[in-house]
Amino acid sequence: MGIPVKLEVFEGPLDLLLHLIDKNKINIYDIPIVEITDQYLEYVNNMSKQDLNVVSEFLVMAATLLDIKSKMLLPKQVNEDGEEEDPREELVQKLLEYKMFKYMSYELRDKEQDAIRSLYKKPTIPEEVAMYEAPIDFDKLLEDVTLKKLNDIFNMVMQKQVDKIDPVRSKFGKIEKEEVNVAEMMDYVKKYIMNHKTFSFREMLENQSSKIRIIVLFLAILELIKIGVVTIVQEEIFDDIHITACDDLDEKSFEGILETE
Repeated sequence: MGIPVKLEVFEGPLDLLLHLIDKNKINIYDIPIVEITDQYLEYVNNMSKQDLNVVSEFLVMAATLLDIKSKMLLPKQVNEDGEEEDPREELVQKLLEYKMFKYMSYELRDKEQDAIRSLYKKPTIPEEVAMYEAPIDFDKLLEDVTLKKLNDIFNMVMQKQVDKIDPVRSKFGKIEKEEVNVAEMMDYVKKYIMNHKTFSFREMLENQSSKIRIIVLFLAILELIKIGVVTIVQEEIFDDIHITACDDLDEKSFEGILETE
């Protein structure tokens, strides 16, 4: 009895073989070659002979199946490792590869359908934004910056904090976290400014006793720059930062600024 299938359903001989394997619920690793060959040849005999290019592809596979069928009737050959060779092995590998690419094509087709439903609009950037130019060339500013340089500076600052630790007393009991806020640190900087009109930022960092104090000091300096109490100067990247108090700043005006803030 013929197989009720049409040529246009299959994209090639491997597609037809996969259909026959699924239809008969056959294990692809253990194909009953006689049964599949008979069904395959029955389909090929019923094919239209108008497109010889398509027919020739199916005939080549038919010849391959007949060759495998004849080898299955002969005594099994043994390879160099002493294992029996299966004449169907190469065909199975081709079917597995074809099946994988076939289902991949389904995934790509689904993604294409999803993409069709996506809409895009051209960017509408305001003219003032499009004409904006950064006042600083960050690429030029950071052209000599490397992770090694940043790491060296960080290690240098951290090592100075380690050197301040008493190797004996630091092991006594539990050291509680030192609590300090920005307001207290700004008051500390105020007293420092009253005695030092210009001073080194790195020197102030080295005078701190903990990491948290270094962080809060940095925030306090930023706040003082923001309210116009101090100015900073750094001639080259990674050079020391020099902090200078404003010329008209005295203790009374300094306290007035802090109270306003």
